[in-house]
Amino acid sequence: MVLSPQSVTPTALWVVPVAALGGVARHVLDVADVGLPGWHLVVLCPDGPLAERLRERNVAVLTGPFGPDAGALASVRFLRSQLKRLRPAVVHSHLAFADVVTAVASLGLPVRVVTTEHGIADDDAVYHGSVWKSRVKAVMHHWRLKRADSVIAVAEATAAVMRRKWKPRREIVVIPNGVDPEEVAARIGDRPPPQAGEGPRILSLSRLAPEKRIDVLLDAFARLLPERPGATLTVAGEGPERHALERQMERLRVRESVTFPGFLDSGDAMAHADVMVQLSGWENCSYTLLDATAAGIPAVASDAGGNREILPPEALVLGWDPETIARAVLRAEADGSAGQFRWISRAQMAQRITEEYEACR
Repeated sequence: MVLSPQSVTPTALWVVPVAALGGVARHVLDVADVGLPGWHLVVLCPDGPLAERLRERNVAVLTGPFGPDAGALASVRFLRSQLKRLRPAVVHSHLAFADVVTAVASLGLPVRVVTTEHGIADDDAVYHGSVWKSRVKAVMHHWRLKRADSVIAVAEATAAVMRRKWKPRREIVVIPNGVDPEEVAARIGDRPPPQAGEGPRILSLSRLAPEKRIDVLLDAFARLLPERPGATLTVAGEGPERHALERQMERLRVRESVTFPGFLDSGDAMAHADVMVQLSGWENCSYTLLDATAAGIPAVASDAGGNREILPPEALVLGWDPETIARAVLRAEADGSAGQFRWISRAQMAQRITEEYEACR
């Protein structure tokens, strides 16, 4: 794709350090689908599935030695060379690695720096594993935020933790992830009801990592199953906890009712779900909960982070008591549809992002 001349349409260079199709990739692809009004989008990322999806959408993509696998020094050099060549009006970083690399690579260059925070947790142990690592990173983030002309968070909860931990001098603007119910419905298609004697069909759709607390969900499902022997649990996703969770499934003797299918397309998975459950130790602005609610699928989630900004209080559980969670799941199934859904659209999200660009030019 030929890059638009800067004098005609300003360029926003999005810097993304991941190649896989996770939550941040979803954010990037959503913006690519609706466009940045008045701006030309270029994405710099490692080569891989995200880059392929962007090319399919005819979005300009820059790939090269960038990302954690390439290392910080090579990433700074590559990004700086592209900034000098492309001369974008705005460079917009996503995720911590890209945030720091962008802060360094843009030094002395005539470009405005924008950053979006997608994944900070209130509890240091969720992502960093220890308090001292979190403190070191807090100092790093405090410095790199000084370099930012605009700071965006995807949830009010995210912004609050950023203020407490990183003490940014600049105001944080909250722009949630956008979602379009009609687009979600198109991805899911028809939702066949459960067959006689089947259900509820419970779905977990997340990375199989400790902070997702899928072990607690398995315990809750084991409590629920004697009361509802037709219930099923689909634990979709991959991650380091898979084998431990499968062993737990065997210990609980729920093997016949639980499946670990690995990565599933979210639309296909939700097409056969009656209740979505997400018990993460922390979430910022969960696409899983946004999609489920937009599709009318009742959800049960931990009362943590941005979850309370998406779901009503009765859909939230506090703590990790399996019996409480089992009751919440059955209550959600009985209540049925998640109700009327009001949320920012993808186009509105993109518009608000470009308003930040214009404000800092």
